[in-house]
Amino acid sequence: MKTAGVVVEYNPFHNGHLYHLEETKKATGADIVVAVMSGSFLQRGEPALVDKWSRTSMALQNGVDIVIELPYVYSTQKAEIFAKGAVSLLSEMGVDELCFGSEAGRIEDFRKTMAFIKENEKRYNDQIQLYMNEGNSYPKSASLAFQSLQDHEDVLDLSLPNNILGYQYVKAIDELRSPMEAQTILRTKAGYHDEDFQDKKIASATAIRKKLVNDEPKSVKSYVPDPTFNELKHFYQSHSTFHGWHRLYPLLQYKLVTSSQSELKAIYEAEEGLENRLVSAAKHSNDFLTFMEAIKTKRYTWTRLQRFALHILTNTRKDEMRPALEGSEAPYLRLLGMSSGGRKYLNKIKSSLTVPLVANVNQFDHPFLSIEKRVSEVYALGFEGEAKEEFLKKEYQTSPIIL
Repeated sequence: MKTAGVVVEYNPFHNGHLYHLEETKKATGADIVVAVMSGSFLQRGEPALVDKWSRTSMALQNGVDIVIELPYVYSTQKAEIFAKGAVSLLSEMGVDELCFGSEAGRIEDFRKTMAFIKENEKRYNDQIQLYMNEGNSYPKSASLAFQSLQDHEDVLDLSLPNNILGYQYVKAIDELRSPMEAQTILRTKAGYHDEDFQDKKIASATAIRKKLVNDEPKSVKSYVPDPTFNELKHFYQSHSTFHGWHRLYPLLQYKLVTSSQSELKAIYEAEEGLENRLVSAAKHSNDFLTFMEAIKTKRYTWTRLQRFALHILTNTRKDEMRPALEGSEAPYLRLLGMSSGGRKYLNKIKSSLTVPLVANVNQFDHPFLSIEKRVSEVYALGFEGEAKEEFLKKEYQTSPIIL
């Protein structure tokens, strides 16, 4: 069986994702597609619009064969760590080719860029530090450093979000010495951060989420496949809203104003007294958007600050995250769902796995999984009454979804 891997959030699964999935199968000739998917919280430091089980169902109904959860310790990190965690999971699953979407659309550009940065590593890192000393964020500094060094037209534009992630996937494959190959599909029509609908069928997940904040699922029906629309409709009928920071901000506010300075300094990504800025803003901001606008600076990106806020909310400490930063490979595979074909593939490779395959979180113990349980319980606090109990029941008792 030929296998292809994708790294996804599916927040939610939309027509652009369906295009990427179909093109992945064409480009790789894969019989089986394995998706590594973020769980309750995402790389930009925000809660998933709908729970991981709904998103797993969307994935399976739209053609994915196996969904593996990307643990919180990787899913809420900068691109380098996010990519390394995801690539290690796909590699453990025996995936032949990782296929990602990018603004570049040519895998040769990624390989050339990696070779160029390796060759100029010291100068590159020195330039990054120089731009950071001028008060720029790390992503901005890295992009400026790269631009200052390169004079080739065929290397990547590393200011674009999918190119950045793609570069880190290619780099992780190289560093982990994985036999997996990399492929890329050109993104079309909608940019990663586009907030408005500019096409009749294709829109970014950002634009779709923005629309759903104040509207019903029918407002995005033409931009998502039918299985996604049905999942969104069911979720909305059950909860009368979608998940987001607006559901959790009061808890963050409480945590900030009641925690000691030493407690906040121990939180992952706390540095240079940044926690004091968040405490001050929390005392005067009545909603999450106002809070974020109050703490935003040139040095810290919105995403970086949002992730820090999330780690405060989930009480994720530096010492807990250290193993993810120092380790090179994910310690287990948590199975969220599979198709009949995915089930056959798993039965075929199960005996060759070098880490545990986890179908029930109560039957396996690991520090990363303990963090996962805690953050899932925090995510559940955004629900009310029976909905909260229903989510936690799924988290602790639901077997993987089988399509």
